[in-house]
Amino acid sequence: MTTPQTLPRPKPRERVLAAAAELFVREGVNAVGVDRLAQEAEVSKRSIYQHFDGKDDIVAAMLSEYGPRVVAGYFAADDEGTPRERTLHVFEALHEAAQVAEFFGCPFVNVATELRDREHPAAVVARHFKEELTAYFERQAVAAGAVDAHILAIQLTLLFDGASASAAMRGGTPEAARLAAEQLFDAAVAHA
Repeated sequence: MTTPQTLPRPKPRERVLAAAAELFVREGVNAVGVDRLAQEAEVSKRSIYQHFDGKDDIVAAMLSEYGPRVVAGYFAADDEGTPRERTLHVFEALHEAAQVAEFFGCPFVNVATELRDREHPAAVVARHFKEELTAYFERQAVAAGAVDAHILAIQLTLLFDGASASAAMRGGTPEAARLAAEQLFDAAVAHA
């Protein structure tokens, strides 16, 4: 008789980041202190400070590591579908993510606005991920031959952030967000 292999317990740093991702996204950065992180991660405060310089460092590291998992489902590969379909996929993925009761909006926008310091290490990380979204939209707009692809990309990013905030407040995203993305994209391409 064989026994199932148990997975090794994550290391303290990984447990802190997992607890931070859950707590900071659900409750907010300012509502969660290091004591609570230590308790949830089942590590000592001493262990936390062996891995991080402080709470600001934890927030930035959490976004850096959590971020790629958040955005992975939003971006279709550049060879999947048309540029229009890849652009609309972002809004479809947001709609799908927002169906979950534990959806609290865009973690990058949430953290950056809560911190209110554009130079905070976590705000810098958040800005990086937003710039990736804008760059993705711009690549699709260029591939489709859109007029002023950069402006369209910024408009789509703003629309995404607004739809994400609406989803956090109401649950789910309004169909109007995807329709607006279609209209913006189609108008920019039609004018090309």
